[in-house]
Amino acid sequence: MRKKNQQDICEVKYIDKDKIKDVKKQMLKDDEINELCEVFGILSDSTRIRIIFVLSKKELCVCDISHLLNVSISAVSHQLRILRNTRLVKYRKQGKMVFYSLDDKHISTLFNQGLRHVRE
Repeated sequence: MRKKNQQDICEVKYIDKDKIKDVKKQMLKDDEINELCEVFGILSDSTRIRIIFVLSKKELCVCDISHLLNVSISAVSHQLRILRNTRLVKYRKQGKMVFYSLDDKHISTLFNQGLRHVRE
């Protein structure tokens, strides 16, 4: 059995009521927490991360993404559907072609912040 590391916990029990009160006012709603969990869960797949990366560079069709990532068209299509359902990507149809892009700048910011964190 491992010894508990006592350096990472307070040695006395003290609750700062002012801090607690301030943070409680800012607490997230349950539905916001659930949606955030869903987004971060979606982003936990390497293929979806790769798709988000390439779409952060250019609007692309499924065939382009498939070729870039060396993944089957059906697999890319499946992943795009998941990303679309969580509003991470959007599409537009032009004739017989369907082009995908990130839904908005927030997705690019989220991705880039995560990447910056990993690279530090």
